[in-house]
Amino acid sequence: MSDTYRTFFGLSKEAFPAQIDIDEILVTPEVTGVKNRFDYAVRLGCSAVVTGDVGSGKSTALRYAASSLHASEYKVFYVTASTGSIIELYRQIVEELGIDRSSTSRAVMTSIIKNEIREFVQGKKMKTVLIIDEASLLRMEVFAELHTLVQFEKDSKTWLPVILAGQPTLIDKLQYRTSIPFASRIVAKSHLEGLDINGMRSYLTHHLKLCGVDTNFFSDQAVTAIHQGSGGLLRKANNLARGSLIAAAAEKSMTVSAEHVRIASSEIF
Repeated sequence: MSDTYRTFFGLSKEAFPAQIDIDEILVTPEVTGVKNRFDYAVRLGCSAVVTGDVGSGKSTALRYAASSLHASEYKVFYVTASTGSIIELYRQIVEELGIDRSSTSRAVMTSIIKNEIREFVQGKKMKTVLIIDEASLLRMEVFAELHTLVQFEKDSKTWLPVILAGQPTLIDKLQYRTSIPFASRIVAKSHLEGLDINGMRSYLTHHLKLCGVDTNFFSDQAVTAIHQGSGGLLRKANNLARGSLIAAAAEKSMTVSAEHVRIASSEIF
């Protein structure tokens, strides 16, 4: 798609990008809720869960929450889960820890990870946090053993708070009997819903301001169409909003209409 729409609307950069800086995030009550629960779990050394549909802004909310942890005090390890085995998850964590060592033994891998965490806490005097994104993809065997990673000094030390983020099916997996040892350590849960119509209007205006313009080019009908077409989910709203700006610019229209949103919707899933 041509980027001439930026010149037409006077935008200083690509509108509605997939990734934005921390200080550009629209801090909604939902994002604040994630941060408050994140901080609470980290402070206690326990675990928390963030759920939401695909594109609801889970990863963005987690980035915002984790950004308040000072790098001199906290070491945050971030992994994106897969449908692989517990060993695969351990290898991801080991790689994130920067350790050039692996094994096919669960016991050995657990020991490697826990020794490194112990070194951060006792040796480097730093606090650690493990964030596992897309955790709803994890196999049940992973949930059955995940608690072993957070047990230190006969389970008397809370050195590794774990934050899980994933689709709503994550909650179902955590309710299985085999998941109870880890689930019992969860002290906070957040669920991100899609934006309502007023939230969507504020979101669109916010992103246009990030591009250096104070004019809201989206008509009320276009806002409604984006809201309905995206279900309030941010990722799809981004694609519809950007696509509708492109469609409007192609027609030399300074106002984005519901028809422009319809044209944009024909390009995405």
